[in-house]
Formats: sequence, C-alpha cells, structure tokens
Amino acid sequence: MNIYLIIILVLLIGDYFLSLFIEKANLSALRLEVPDEFKDVYDAEKYKKSQEYLKENTAFSLVTGGVFLLVTVAFILLGGFNLVDCFARSFHLGAILSGLIFAGALVLLSELLGVFFSAYHTFVIEQKYGFNRTTVKTFITDLIKKILLTFIIGGAIFALILWFFAKAGALAWVYCWIATVLFELFVVFISPVFIMPMFNKFVPLEEGELKTKIEAYAKEHGFAMQGVYTIDGSKRSSKSNAFFAGFGKSRRIALYDTLIKQHTTDELVAILAHEMGHYKLKHILKHILMSVFTTGLMFYLLSLFLDNPGLFVAFKMEHLSIYASLVFFGFLFTPIQTVISVVTHYFSRKYEFEADAYAAQTFGKPQAMIDALKKLSVNNLSNLTPHPIKVFFAYTHPPVLARIKAIKTIN
Repeated sequence: MNIYLIIILVLLIGDYFLSLFIEKANLSALRLEVPDEFKDVYDAEKYKKSQEYLKENTAFSLVTGGVFLLVTVAFILLGGFNLVDCFARSFHLGAILSGLIFAGALVLLSELLGVFFSAYHTFVIEQKYGFNRTTVKTFITDLIKKILLTFIIGGAIFALILWFFAKAGALAWVYCWIATVLFELFVVFISPVFIMPMFNKFVPLEEGELKTKIEAYAKEHGFAMQGVYTIDGSKRSSKSNAFFAGFGKSRRIALYDTLIKQHTTDELVAILAHEMGHYKLKHILKHILMSVFTTGLMFYLLSLFLDNPGLFVAFKMEHLSIYASLVFFGFLFTPIQTVISVVTHYFSRKYEFEADAYAAQTFGKPQAMIDALKKLSVNNLSNLTPHPIKVFFAYTHPPVLARIKAIKTIN
C-alpha cells in the first residue's frame, strides 16, 4: 500500500479518535452541583440544562465528525478526487481555471454535505435550548452569501497562489506567503465596511448613558475608533457577543443587541474595556505575527510536496497538478496544524487573562467584569467546568471560573 495513503488514513482516523478522547474526558468533568461562584445566578434546573446542552452538542459534533471522516476516506479510496479533477480538466481551460473548478467543486461538495448538519444544529438543537431565531430564509441566504464569498475571496487568493507556483520558481513559496498575508490584512480592513454588513445591520449606538461612557473611556485611554454600533444578532440567535473590527481610526465597536439587553452599562463598558485591552497590550499584533509565521511555514512545507508522484498515487490521481498538490498537502499538514493551534490557544488564553486585568484596572470596576462574565456564561449555557485536556487543545479563552478567580486577585 502507498506510504502516503497510510500516513493520511492514520492522520484522519487518529485526529477523530483524539477528538473522541478529548470530548469523553470533557464530559467526565461535569459536576452535578452548581459551583459556589455561580449559585447567585444559576439555579439547579438551568445548570442541568447547560449540561444537557453540552452533552447534546458533544454527541452531535462527534457524529458529524464521524460522517465527514467516513465520507472523506471513501472519497479518497474510491478515487473521488480524480473524478473531480477529470471534470475540471474536461473544460480545457488551462491550469489556473481548472484548479479553480477543482477546488470550487470540492468546496461545494463539502458545503452540501455540511448544510444538513448545520440545519439540524440550528433548527433542532439550538431551537430546543431556546437560542435559535434564524428563519429558513435567513439560513439559506446566509449559506448562499457564504459560498459566494468563499468563491470570490478564496478563489482570488487560490488563483494567485497557483500563478506564483507556476511562474516564480524556487522562491514561489515566499511570494505566496507575502501575497497571502497582504491579502488577509486587506480582507480584515474591508470586512467591517463591506463583508460584515452583508450579514448584519450595523446601526450607530443611540445617544445615551452607554454611548457616553464608552466614548469617555475610549478617549481617556487614547483608543481611536470610527464609532460604536449595535448589530442585529438577535435575528439569528439569542446568544450575545461584542467585538472590534478594523484597524486604527477605522476600528468600530460592535455590540450585539442581545448583549445590550442582558447587561448593565458598567458591565458593557467593562466588556469593551477588555476588548480595548487586547489592542493596548498589542495582543492583536502578536496574533497577526503568529499567523504570518505559521503561514510562511505552511507554504515552505507545501513547496516540498508539489507534484509529488507518491502523494498523487495515494489519491488515485491520473494527472499531476499544482492545484491538487495544494489540496492534498492539507491532509499532511493536519498534525502540524494541531501543534500550532495548541501553541496559539495557549497564548490566546494568556492574553485573555491580561485583557481582563487591563479592564479591571483601567475601568476600576472589577466586579462589573465578573458580573458580565457570569451573565454571559449563564445566558449562553457555557460549560463551567471543562476538563483541562479540552482547555489545552480547544479553548482560546480560559474557563470562566479561572478568569473570575484571577480578576479577584487584582488590586
């Protein structure tokens, strides 16, 4: 049997069983009693509901992962990639356009398989636990927009990468690295202006105490921004969130309308002080630099596997091509990506602690931050006691009890 096929099958199956082990450990960490810190906001019935929500989502995730694993393995063993490649080549449009058809067809097939699971999660699980507010029309519209954006944005960068690898010789991976990073930064810059409004309405926050306090805090701490907005997150879910988008003076603060309804003014300012802390402490820049490094590493390793005959035999391909090399390399990159994600998640959790401390110290109301975290956890039915191994592999934020404990130590 082809050595690359063996490696890929081991990686795919191993990755799934690693997830199975992690999720089983995470469920074992559930505790029947409400943690003392949450007894003032969590009654026993709702706490039990949060655990049922976790169990159902975990089971759903494992089933979904299992189906995708079986379909992927079958697709490889039965020569599915070669069939798609033959379809792409049948138009005789050249390497780049054939590559776009090849990649686009694979994306479309994946989306068509995933839409059934996405619909079940939205209209069954999220509906059951009182979160879903998405209509069928919104669901379908979002799906179409997502696919179109993937084809337009993803297609543009994919075509550019194919062109560099075809024309730029040994240094092609360097040009791809630079081009991809610049393109991603450009997308981040335009996203709040052109992309995000395709999915949500951004409305300037109305005049009042909240806007006054947010602007006063931002001015006091020298935080440049374009404005404060509310977005209609409630049209999809009752869950709440807040985020910053853009760079420099073009940054905008976005508050879910559900978040505003569920929190006091001080809690909202504390949440935004936390987000501003990420900028002030240069966490965003550090994340960007880590992303730049990992992107460069990926392209360098990719350059070593271009047009590898053994790899193409593993996928039962009749023809070598740069575009298929890009897709197949993704399978081999899985363990490296896992290691990278563990490292980036570690730093992300570290930065969350630092941003919490920044918010508590600069806003001067640590209890407001604690109250906000508690409300967010309760309203979103978050898991209060995740297993350490789940945190290690998957959490970008520390467990809420650890965050609260750390905030309480701040003077």
